[in-house]
Amino acid sequence: MKIAILGAMREEIEPLLERIENLQKHEYAANIYYTGKLGGKEIAMAYSKIGKVNAALTATILIEKFGCQKLLFSGVAGGINEGLKIGDLIFAKKLVQHDVDITAFGHPWGFIPESGDFIEADAALNELAKKVADKLGVKIIGGTIATGDQFIASEEKKEWIKTTYNADALEMEGASVGYVCQCLGVPFFVLRAISDTADMDAGFSFEEFLVSSAKVSANFLENMIDEL
Repeated sequence: MKIAILGAMREEIEPLLERIENLQKHEYAANIYYTGKLGGKEIAMAYSKIGKVNAALTATILIEKFGCQKLLFSGVAGGINEGLKIGDLIFAKKLVQHDVDITAFGHPWGFIPESGDFIEADAALNELAKKVADKLGVKIIGGTIATGDQFIASEEKKEWIKTTYNADALEMEGASVGYVCQCLGVPFFVLRAISDTADMDAGFSFEEFLVSSAKVSANFLENMIDEL
């Protein structure tokens, strides 16, 4: 079994990249992909670059070209659940695209005809994450993650997304990756460490805590791979 590891930014995969054995580099479709072994498992890894289109493209290539049979996403997110603070971990039970709007046609926010709205992550991988958290003595919660091609730094927008989707965290890739995996029949897992709280200080918090939060997420993911 080959496992895909995906992040949006270089900082989100670097903590894992430096631990890969037999590392090989592949240039394809205006991006770089890495293959090798991590925890004795065959892996293919990439950072997609920011946004839903980049993430969907990269996830598709990891599955179709590199033959990955499970996909694990590691990265950072803005927290909107009051119980989440910077550095905390959340995994997606389900994801939704918060910036999809065809309400003019009578559809609810986030809904796409013939595609739906919420995408459920793999239950078995989520259960594994809980077991790993217990083993490590790490706090982790499962929740709803809202994805959009926007960096949210507004209390008003944050509250609207929280209320509309009952969301716990915000980011820019997860739902698109989940949709690709759902369509191609590949189990997927989305893990995020909180880097900001999506408010007026989000830009400052994100820059300050990006690297440290990304390391928290990547370290947890490595422990999950050991258990797969």
